[in-house]
Amino acid sequence: MPSFVKSYLFTYNFLQASAWTISLLSILSSFLSNKTINGAYASAGYLISVMQTVAVLEVLHGAIGIVPSGFLSPLMQWSGRTHFILAVVGQISEVQDSPWLSITLVAWCFGEMIRYPHYAFTCLGRCPYWLTYLRYTGFIMIYPTGLVGELLIMYKSLPHVKERDLYAKFFSVFPFSYYDFLWAVVLVYPFLWLKLYLQLFKQRKSKLGKSEMHHGKRKRM
Repeated sequence: MPSFVKSYLFTYNFLQASAWTISLLSILSSFLSNKTINGAYASAGYLISVMQTVAVLEVLHGAIGIVPSGFLSPLMQWSGRTHFILAVVGQISEVQDSPWLSITLVAWCFGEMIRYPHYAFTCLGRCPYWLTYLRYTGFIMIYPTGLVGELLIMYKSLPHVKERDLYAKFFSVFPFSYYDFLWAVVLVYPFLWLKLYLQLFKQRKSKLGKSEMHHGKRKRM
């Protein structure tokens, strides 16, 4: 990989890691100040929305081949999260102070605070074993927590979507409404998510097996 590509990828992942860390600190500060977990979106929702939108670059990275992930998995994850945070949460104020949304955003922050540093250090070829282990172990609890929160928030949004006929103009060219579309997303989401989740377990077996072997060799040297 050319050095300028490595530099670019390191910078991108470093900035993402920094932004997600700032988001979590903002959420924790809000919690300590207000003594409630309901203010996560008010304190960090804008920054999280921006960084999640910017993450479309990861789809492009896979599509042009500068990372080995391909584009389908990043596209599925990016589109699901971006739709959730912009089209649902960003437009329906009634769910923005839900404790489940706060739990979801905290789960996102923890996941990205592990994932992006791992990618950044991997670009340098100096990723410590503990970070690799955390990257391919932390998701086991973090990802299901985020999934449950996302599904509950989308489900709670359905009555408000129907009442306001949200995105009616855009969906007027389709034989279904956004309400119907969101119902379909709620029903299909777990199955698409499970595909990504199981794929991470396969990566875990591959990555940790190699890392443990390398780590063991270094200890014996």
